[in-house]
Amino acid sequence: MNTFLKYKFEILASASLAALSVWLLGDDSKTFLAWWLAVLVLGCTFMPFTGLLFSGFQDKGWLFSKAIAIAIAGYLTWLPTALGILKFTSASCIAITFLCIGANALLAFIQHRQKTCPLTEPSCRLMVQEELIFVALFLFWAYVAGFRPQAYGEEKFMDFGFMAAMMRGTELPFPDIWYSQSPVNYYYGGQYYAVFLTKLTLAQASSTYNLMRALVAGMAFALPFSLVRQAAKDYYGKGKRRAVWSGLLAGLAVSLCGNMHYVIYGIILPLVTGSDFWFPESTRYIGHNPETYDQTIHEFPAYSFIQGDLHAHMVNIYFVLSVLGLLYAWMKREGCSRRKALFQMPLLMCGIFLGIFQWSNAWDFAIYYVIICGICFFTNLKWSQNWKDGIFTSVAQWVEVLVLSILAALPFTLQFDSGMAQGIRLVKNHSAFYQLCVLWALPVAIVIVFLVKLFLEHKPSHPMEWLKGMKTPDLFILTLALCALGLILLPEVIYLRDIYEEVAARSNTMFKLTYQAFILFGICMGFLLIRFLTDKPCKWIRVTGILGTACLLLTSGYTATAIKQWNGEIWNREGYLGLDATAFLESQFPQDEPAIRWLQTQITGTPVVLEAPGTSYSNYCRVSAMTGLPTVLGWYTHEHLWRGDTEDLNFKTAQIETIYTSTNEAEVRSLLDEFQVSYIFIGQMEREKYLNLNESLLRSMGEVVYDNGATIIQVGAAKE
Repeated sequence: MNTFLKYKFEILASASLAALSVWLLGDDSKTFLAWWLAVLVLGCTFMPFTGLLFSGFQDKGWLFSKAIAIAIAGYLTWLPTALGILKFTSASCIAITFLCIGANALLAFIQHRQKTCPLTEPSCRLMVQEELIFVALFLFWAYVAGFRPQAYGEEKFMDFGFMAAMMRGTELPFPDIWYSQSPVNYYYGGQYYAVFLTKLTLAQASSTYNLMRALVAGMAFALPFSLVRQAAKDYYGKGKRRAVWSGLLAGLAVSLCGNMHYVIYGIILPLVTGSDFWFPESTRYIGHNPETYDQTIHEFPAYSFIQGDLHAHMVNIYFVLSVLGLLYAWMKREGCSRRKALFQMPLLMCGIFLGIFQWSNAWDFAIYYVIICGICFFTNLKWSQNWKDGIFTSVAQWVEVLVLSILAALPFTLQFDSGMAQGIRLVKNHSAFYQLCVLWALPVAIVIVFLVKLFLEHKPSHPMEWLKGMKTPDLFILTLALCALGLILLPEVIYLRDIYEEVAARSNTMFKLTYQAFILFGICMGFLLIRFLTDKPCKWIRVTGILGTACLLLTSGYTATAIKQWNGEIWNREGYLGLDATAFLESQFPQDEPAIRWLQTQITGTPVVLEAPGTSYSNYCRVSAMTGLPTVLGWYTHEHLWRGDTEDLNFKTAQIETIYTSTNEAEVRSLLDEFQVSYIFIGQMEREKYLNLNESLLRSMGEVVYDNGATIIQVGAAKE
């Protein structure tokens, strides 16, 4: 009773959110609550370990504990599976997770004996309040996803297909759904973690595809809140309200805001000229308006959450935020002996995360290794007696983190062919200055004001003196700001070559680098704007804070506008369709849907199902994408990017056409045997692609296991 009275608001709020989820999500609430409970349990049981990493945080890293628990339990399941020691099943996921929980229980027992338990009374209330923030955002995004849940359009076929393949199979890497004779040759870590949680909770990928989107979006608000709230608390001391507002503004800036393109083209110009605004325009501006041969992409998290792909750059958000939290936790260990530069736990955990990045999103590996190096360098200079010691310590830590990350990723990198990267080149086309200003002037201006303020406050005679006089939160934000500036400038200098070089040479480079710049700037703005607003002695700083906060809040309107354009009127619950990502089959492929469902339920293992290949982002390859069953060749451009062998892709394209159209039975049987085809799918897209399809010959060659009059599934040679 005393506990209830003490935490009555938090308990009632939690119960209200659970009840709200039942009302909003209907039958989907069972899976939602199962995921919430699973992540809650993981976070709780990993607190003994996380508390050691975040010992200087008031909440002991509560919100980060969820991400760290998922990362570690998932990695320890993936490692023996990728090495061929273990099968990737629900049983293995549950068993290894329980072993991790047991290890944390042992650690908790040791901490209790030594009286070093990380949980204390002041932190418990904060943990509950942070949990409410997280689950409220998790529920909100799950509800929004339910208005457009289909894994259809853009790259959703690929993302869901990866999940479906891992749900069906028990080996990693899994057979490439669009290149059946080889394992997948792409970064599948993001989808792997979605499947890990799916198998852990005994759920269905058709629902958890959208729950994973919502989980990442919820953490994209909650983790910046926790990080910046702690940094602001360290800066202000007793300024609790300012710390909370800083955290809230950081969560808003990272996960719910757009850029100033929305303010100009989505608010001001429509009011003045009556022009229309379409929400993807804020992510396709440079090279698109006006249109040039230098088309680029500059996405940000809010767009990703709304658009609905479960792609590598989006799924990795809560992991990269965890790295930033670990780095700040390490920086707070100011008094820790610098005599022992190596084997410091937060940095070691950063090394593990970098290893995960190599098979979840390799761009993040490069980006965050540089950020780690920068944090280590400036922090060691600040706390070393001289610059030589600082540099030596930093280099040792750089090597340690890099070696650990390489070792952690070895099972992936040893089988991965990185031929999709074709070297680095100098940029020939540059962004127009006014377009860069539209996208980045707001955060860059705030950072410049911050730099000026720091210089005026310290007026150092020597760089080492400047660093030593700087508070840890300031140094942390300064390093992130400098890295963010570098990330938006780098695509103006160099780019990584790929197959899109003719019209979009630096598109992927700008996309991946500026995506992380947006996240870093969001964290910086959350910390800096509240600081500017409360700087009473300096009026020009306060004015900057007022203007910057007003602009940032205006950009947050992007999320509401985009949701309305893409998902409809979410305040009208009648538009809620549920979380089933495959429900669209009935409307988009009415003739094929029963046959695809038959394959989903009746076929076990990973036999090859032949279907018509097609161009990327098209309706082709819907069978392999929805079932996870591999086909001989799928989306051509994607396989071109992943493998680079156009000669083989063209050969397979021609051979598949021969199978569907040839009148030579011996030739068809030979090709079916060569490609080990177990089933031939003849449906809407096959009839559309092959106008001279020889259905009578195919029917005569073996058993037809499914036939609804419009779509048939024919046994292939390998099955016979």
